[in-house]
Amino acid sequence: MPTVPEPIDAVQTAAWKALQEHHDALVREGIDLKGWFAADPDRVEKLSFTAGDLFFDLSKNLITDETVKLLADLGRAVKLEERRDAMYAGAHINTTEDRAVLHTALRRPKEQAGSLIVDGQDVVADVHEVLDRMYAFAERVRSGEWKGVSGKRIEHLVSVGIGGSDLGPVMAYEALKPYADAGIDCRYISNIDPNDAAEKLRGLDPETTLVIIVSKTFTTLETLTNAREVRTWMLDALKAAGAIDGSEASQADAVKKHFVAVSTALDLVADFGIDPENAFGFWSWVGGRYSVDSAVGLSLIVVLGPERFQQFLAGFRAIDEYFEETPLEENVVALMGLMNVWYVNFFDSKTHAVLPYTQYLHRFPAYLQQLTMESNGKHVRWDGTPVTSATGEVFWGEPGTNGQHAFYQLIHQGTQMIPADFIAFANTAHPVEDGGQDVHELFLGNFLAQTKALAFGKTADEVRAEGTAEWMVPARVFAGNRPTTSIMGDELTPFALGELIALYEHITFVQGTVWGIDSYDQWGVELGKQLAKQITPAFHDDAALAEQDASTRSLIAFYRAHRR
Repeated sequence: MPTVPEPIDAVQTAAWKALQEHHDALVREGIDLKGWFAADPDRVEKLSFTAGDLFFDLSKNLITDETVKLLADLGRAVKLEERRDAMYAGAHINTTEDRAVLHTALRRPKEQAGSLIVDGQDVVADVHEVLDRMYAFAERVRSGEWKGVSGKRIEHLVSVGIGGSDLGPVMAYEALKPYADAGIDCRYISNIDPNDAAEKLRGLDPETTLVIIVSKTFTTLETLTNAREVRTWMLDALKAAGAIDGSEASQADAVKKHFVAVSTALDLVADFGIDPENAFGFWSWVGGRYSVDSAVGLSLIVVLGPERFQQFLAGFRAIDEYFEETPLEENVVALMGLMNVWYVNFFDSKTHAVLPYTQYLHRFPAYLQQLTMESNGKHVRWDGTPVTSATGEVFWGEPGTNGQHAFYQLIHQGTQMIPADFIAFANTAHPVEDGGQDVHELFLGNFLAQTKALAFGKTADEVRAEGTAEWMVPARVFAGNRPTTSIMGDELTPFALGELIALYEHITFVQGTVWGIDSYDQWGVELGKQLAKQITPAFHDDAALAEQDASTRSLIAFYRAHRR
């Protein structure tokens, strides 16, 4: 058993107690964002930050100058900076798996080779050896040098993975579509539901399709099931098109030319029929949900090109360096994580909305769900002892005005306090005017209006002044004092997307450090996997069915009765 340092119990620190007293005083005095803005003309300036090329406005949060100081004190009390430095240096802070946590090494520049030796390996050199191989492979596909079994160039990618091997690449592909310049589109299959593969393969020409199987161990049930299904589709379709004759040799050749892998299990890759030379690995110190900038992002390198993927990595690196070098009181990355603790533990907030005002980030909230909830949804600390406070939040959201017409009602006038991050960019990939109105400015007007309405609300007197009948006044009152953070960038580029992902990676780390939990394991997903293997035979085996609980037997009985 590895030596595991006991986490600091944040709840027992003087800093936590000072924050509790501060919170109670604010509640007694009455939290009043409108009043705080009026009383302090410098509030926006003091609570505005720049990290990389992103601009942050924290002024509409339920914080004061004193709150910022006390949050930084809490960070120091739990040795946030020391744990950050330990993570960057390759210490085994993933205690339950006795592993380093080194996603930050994935974006270190090649010149730093030799500067980070972890468990006997030159981590930076290893990363760039794989990157260089991926860049060379991607150029072969993009240029048309790589051809399918019938000699046609590749026009479609199908990436097969699940969880961190899917959510990150899907999100980034959707976000960066304006930069996909190789004439190659990509589809992602993740769900073991056969409908997912059926829809994603619909209309594809197998002769111009390349498949990437993404599974570190090449044993993931869902991924390998889908991979076999896609292989069957590929071989049957190639045979039907006359591209192969159906012989064992021709099928083996087709798999080699139409399948590659992201995996370190080269023997299993070879057993599947993929040439191990076309397998790209990553390491145990990269968690799946932190892996989009590793070989897991191979599909992105193909569709965007190596240069843009390097810009993507540079965006991550900009935030890594900012987080490492900036004092806590001025460190917006740390402060956003500490504010989330402030809301969860002192205001009893349960959920957190992420609201991107760009359609290209429509999968970003789903990506953050895994990043944050799989990381911090824990009930024990990193030494196995029970947590001493609430942990984790439900992250959710939708892009832009779609969300306004769906769930903003709850954020504005519901009984729950829901902190929200609003994300927007000054420039759009597709500028357009409607009757002389810049539509992007109309869109950003909504972005600004929502944070203003949530912060400052609308009083009963203001509602009455509009001539509203008295009985209807309460329904039209907006209490305000609903916390929001505004994040703005120049344009959603590969660099900016890297910045945003790294931002939330480190926010997640900050929260986990305060709560004393291991944010880098995910044992909670294992039990369901184990039970699924036990239950599946019961669909057809009466003996296996008899071993199940009454509820499972009842549901399988319904299935048997209705299965066609």
